[in-house]
Amino acid sequence: MRIALGLSYDGSGTPGWQTQPGGRALQDLLESSLACMAGHAVSTVCAGRTDAGVHALAQVVHFDTEAERPLSAWVRGTNARLPDRIRVQWAHQVSADFHARFSALSRTYRYLLHVAQVEHPLWSARAGWVFRPIDITVMQAAALSLVGEHDFSAFRSSQCQARSPVRRLSQLEIGARGELIEFIFTANAFLHHMVRNLVGTLVQVGLGRKPVDWPAQVLASGDRGQAAATFSPAGLYLAGVDYGSGWGLPTMGLQDPLLQAGGAS
Repeated sequence: MRIALGLSYDGSGTPGWQTQPGGRALQDLLESSLACMAGHAVSTVCAGRTDAGVHALAQVVHFDTEAERPLSAWVRGTNARLPDRIRVQWAHQVSADFHARFSALSRTYRYLLHVAQVEHPLWSARAGWVFRPIDITVMQAAALSLVGEHDFSAFRSSQCQARSPVRRLSQLEIGARGELIEFIFTANAFLHHMVRNLVGTLVQVGLGRKPVDWPAQVLASGDRGQAAATFSPAGLYLAGVDYGSGWGLPTMGLQDPLLQAGGAS
């Protein structure tokens, strides 16, 4: 049978999702615990491979097993063998044609940016940080040119393995939440480092270092060297994966308490 799991995790201090030779990656930790539950080796497929330091409110994975267990056991039993920074939130049996990556219609990432003269220790691993005042209005204006289907070559990592740089960015919202600025990105899929490169470019506009039309110029150039440096992974969260209603999967993450901790304006 094929089982889908919903996960949340704190990615700080980890090498990221994808399996590593030393067995310390989040995928390694999950598969080790699932293997104990299933009684055989387990291989998982995730909706989005998050980098070192990146968090998830709503990661989704699937795996195949011949072991018959109550769905509650895949949650509680797996969690009992996991470190505190990663938790299975739900388990759901799906048909064999479900695929955590390829069945996804869209993914939503959120980026939290802490704006304060002094970095707060409780946000240091959970939000990016700038100490200078930042103008949300000009960032919102600059973001308009990035929405839609574009060649995002200028915002992809040199290590990106995607066959095509074309992505459809359907949402890019920016709002204030107390001392936090929250960026919300939704797309059919994302390139490697795409969100962090977009955030870094928009922050340069918000700080007044670049004009409001600069992100559009960078996008049109297709040149990664024209964009800003990749921003910190600390504030990045995989916040939701949309599969449509046909699979009957639970939803989670988009209203996570962490994202409301800064208040709303």
